[in-house]
Amino acid sequence: MSYGKHLAFNRDGKIGIITLDNAKGFNLVGSDFLYELEEIQKEILNDHNLAGIIINANGENFSAGIDLKFLQSVSSQFIMDNLVWLQNLYSFWQELPIPVIAAINGLCYGSATELILGCDIRIAAENAKFSLPEVRFGLSPDMGGTTRLTHLVGIGQAKRLIMGCEEIDAEEALRIGLVEILVKKEALNERAMKLAHKMADFPPAGIRFAKKGINLANESSVQTGLLFEQSQSTFCCGTEDLREAVTAFLEKRKPVFTGR
Repeated sequence: MSYGKHLAFNRDGKIGIITLDNAKGFNLVGSDFLYELEEIQKEILNDHNLAGIIINANGENFSAGIDLKFLQSVSSQFIMDNLVWLQNLYSFWQELPIPVIAAINGLCYGSATELILGCDIRIAAENAKFSLPEVRFGLSPDMGGTTRLTHLVGIGQAKRLIMGCEEIDAEEALRIGLVEILVKKEALNERAMKLAHKMADFPPAGIRFAKKGINLANESSVQTGLLFEQSQSTFCCGTEDLREAVTAFLEKRKPVFTGR
């Protein structure tokens, strides 16, 4: 299956831009949306020139979440057969060795919130609103919501948002740590693009190991994290890019990295 009905994928230099592109349908998440997302992910894996990903949306809203018609059609058997695949679609962003930035405007509900939870950095416009209303419909978030939200904002806030089905605005999302950056609506995509290009210009190994190290630290012991730091530092200190970065800084010129 190709993409283009629900999602668009474009490039700006070394940055890939995934755009939720069904504004009239509130960018609802359904089966076609998810299959299109998988096709884009395959394209990303095959493009070794990409150094960053931005996920944004056309229209007034990021996404109103799961399409209830899709939810109405699923069964326990469907979930048993497909949930691992569905979870992997949102876990994909953490497996990528490059930064993934979500740029959120308007409504970001349910499955859409789970989507951005899998990203590395979340930038919200002032009009953004967040909610995980799954409990209201008789289930709990199942694509990383209970897991990643708890890691990000803590157990108490996660219970308030998920069990209470509370909607929060962008300012509160920033305060509790659900998003990292808050901007005016008109500056949203520019801020995301600026940050993505900045990180894309850093040595690839530095970005790759920084992301892996932070993710590992979030999920394991201090000793495990320190051991990873020892390993990555041993590798990085033998790269051409490290020597080029230091030399360029001392010579006051722009570095040229080769990924070696």
